[in-house]
Amino acid sequence: MRTATFKSYKKGYYKFWFESGEELAFEDVHPRVLKQYDLQNDKSLVGKEFKITFVEDALDDDVFYRVESLKPIE
Repeated sequence: MRTATFKSYKKGYYKFWFESGEELAFEDVHPRVLKQYDLQNDKSLVGKEFKITFVEDALDDDVFYRVESLKPIE
């Protein structure tokens, strides 16, 4: 698990900033996570820190990222 801050949802991408300074845009989020957190519509989640688990899939030369779990940091 890594620590990341949720920044936005725009045009089908969920953007997170990681403590290392890198930004990742995720194309997909596990449905279980979306049941817990309405990342598309809940503006109170913007700027919130989470412990995040994700997977990276490669299809030809494209790389896709999927959020597998989010745990809020209190």
